[in-house]
Amino acid sequence: MAATADSRGASPITPRSNVTGEEMKVIFASSLGTVFEWYDFYLYGSLAAIIAKQFFSALDPGAAFIFSLLAFAAGFLVRPFGALVFGRLGDMIGRKYTFLVTILIMGLSTFIVGLLPSYASIGMTAPVVLVALRILQGLALGGEYGGAATYVAEHAPHGKRGEYTSWIQTTATMGLFLSLLVILGVRLSTGEEAFAAWGWRIPFGVSIILLAVSVWIRMSLSESPAFQKMKAEGKTSKAPLSESFGQWKNLKIVILALLGLTAGQAVVWYTGQFYALFFLTQQLKVDATTANLLIAGGLLIGTPCFVLFGMLSDRIGRKPIIMLGCLLAALTYFPVFKWLTEAANPDLARAQESAGVTVTADPATCSFQGNPVAREIDFYSSCDIAKRYLVQNSVSYGNVAGAVGSKAIVKIGDKTIEAPVGHVANQKFDEASVKEIGAFKKSVTDELKTAGYPTKADPDKMNKPLMLMLLTYLVILVTMVYGPIAAMLVELFPTRIRYTSMSLPYHIGNGWFGGLLPTTAFAIVASTGNMYNGLWYPIIIAAITLVVGTLFIRETKDVDIYAND
Repeated sequence: MAATADSRGASPITPRSNVTGEEMKVIFASSLGTVFEWYDFYLYGSLAAIIAKQFFSALDPGAAFIFSLLAFAAGFLVRPFGALVFGRLGDMIGRKYTFLVTILIMGLSTFIVGLLPSYASIGMTAPVVLVALRILQGLALGGEYGGAATYVAEHAPHGKRGEYTSWIQTTATMGLFLSLLVILGVRLSTGEEAFAAWGWRIPFGVSIILLAVSVWIRMSLSESPAFQKMKAEGKTSKAPLSESFGQWKNLKIVILALLGLTAGQAVVWYTGQFYALFFLTQQLKVDATTANLLIAGGLLIGTPCFVLFGMLSDRIGRKPIIMLGCLLAALTYFPVFKWLTEAANPDLARAQESAGVTVTADPATCSFQGNPVAREIDFYSSCDIAKRYLVQNSVSYGNVAGAVGSKAIVKIGDKTIEAPVGHVANQKFDEASVKEIGAFKKSVTDELKTAGYPTKADPDKMNKPLMLMLLTYLVILVTMVYGPIAAMLVELFPTRIRYTSMSLPYHIGNGWFGGLLPTTAFAIVASTGNMYNGLWYPIIIAAITLVVGTLFIRETKDVDIYAND
């Protein structure tokens, strides 16, 4: 069986060119509510570095940041479970009331994060409650997207589904844009010191206002006509989970939708918006305000392309646009991020070119630097001490295998520095080790400075127009893979199980493949030492989707979505 239910055939309905007032209301109300929900969800990602200090301060900075990303990822990991729970409800009792519940859960969880005491105040309770709230947010988001996309698509006339649902596709980006805008406004009005201490809580707190607006808007909506028709005919599914995943004809489409559509779409989305931000701030040491402004600028310029590609997909099809986006991502990520380095931090690019850093060490003595639970004293071998310090300072380095049992040698240009071995006693380094490690770190710092490695990006040397152009290009790739995908997922499944069936592959793709991208990429960079190696993750996933989608996914734009076969 093909990836689309061809037995449903093409609809004979002639596309309408006009949009009715009721349809405009549906699009606006659904999109605005979803913007607010994405705003709530992405506040955490935009403030990951500050949250690391607030809730994971017991760990060293590198491990704390990875832990904050893992807490960020927790919300993504549970999204498929939210898709199952709320998707089932949406197919049984209706679209409207299901995604009304999801926005209540999301909004209240976000508001509580803004009130949550830090680790310094209540100890381990703080990160535990934080992760619990992220899980609730993930569950809510798992039920949100499928409901909003299905609701709008089922209101859309034939030949307009790509255009109508593309407005839902803008909401994730606009939610991120809104979160960045609010954060920047608060940051500039309070000052950096106050923002890091308490000002970061304000964007979470104002979400209660957005929640009230969203609930009021959604209460005014009526149920989708497709669901009303199906319910009137007594054809609603009594067991949408078993129908979706217990019958091979439907399960096969779910699997193909995941591997051939949403996995690649997800990694392109998160690379173009979140990983780009992390790369600017963590690897290139661009100040947070500048990085957020440039990302926001790229989002503002690129966001109209969601609707553009949605409309184009109504004419030429969904599949070619999505596959082209995956192809361009796989081919261009490495050069684009290298150009971004040269534009954002030319001193760093020049230093890497003229005085590259290598670590020569016995591979058997080298630990995984991306280990999120490791403490400073857990890295006590000569190799670990050398790499740990370079990782903490975001210094990209190459690896050379050394002799068995040899100490690690850090080479910066033509200068070499031998790393000491740490000796642990009573859960800390002994006095001699502290002195040796301190001397080693000072020597590395001095040599890096001499070789021209900057401690932060120089704003006066940034090529901001080029940075903005590159970031906009990454956003345009996002719009190519994301703009048409809601319509395509809706069209893959019959009405009676649509909410459940489309939600699961979407949220596994975006929650797992995409949501784990920042954490996975950061761990790859920390382990290998090369700041570009994290890009291998999205490139490989995008390539897999390109192959599977090209070979096994058929075009869906002419499918009759009112069929229940």
